[in-house]
Amino acid sequence: MKRVVDVVGASILILLTLPLLAGAAVGVLISSGRPVFFGHWRIGRNGVPFGCWKLRTMQLHAERVLHETPALRERYVTNGYKLPLAEDPRVTRFGAILRRTYLDELPQLFNVLNGTMSLVGPRPIVEEEMRNYGYRAAELLTARPGIFGAWAAEGRARPPYPERVHIELDYVRRPSLLRDVVILARSVPVVLLGQDPES
Repeated sequence: MKRVVDVVGASILILLTLPLLAGAAVGVLISSGRPVFFGHWRIGRNGVPFGCWKLRTMQLHAERVLHETPALRERYVTNGYKLPLAEDPRVTRFGAILRRTYLDELPQLFNVLNGTMSLVGPRPIVEEEMRNYGYRAAELLTARPGIFGAWAAEGRARPPYPERVHIELDYVRRPSLLRDVVILARSVPVVLLGQDPES
């Protein structure tokens, strides 16, 4: 049933947001060229890596910049494997707009269609984040990662690790369609409010 909801829901959302996605894609092309889309490798269900699709918001050699700047990388790791938007030199000007409005996440609806993600589930993690889950990582990976989730629905109040571990695992242990509906409802104001550039 969850898979049916995912496919139907993602299909409807793609149709509704297609003009936004197309406009944002053109904006990326004009402002920073190709590629327009970026598949960031994350760990999926059963530990299978997959490309988590986004509109490209960073410079072309963003990953190299991160690995060649020790202070920047240390900040990235200690901040939950991301950098505050206002402090991230890799993000383009147009990319910052996409991130604040979450429009860069729209391509993940196609991840839902191909089965690598769900509409609701734990947010997908990079391999380095697995260490935060320790022996419980296998339990986390029994669920498809989601565009929306219990932790993500906290919005600007999202707690860092290790609190995030407890929130994500609680969802994995107590799944239900009703809970998914509640999480989706809580995610609406989060999306409308936008991302805090300081987080």
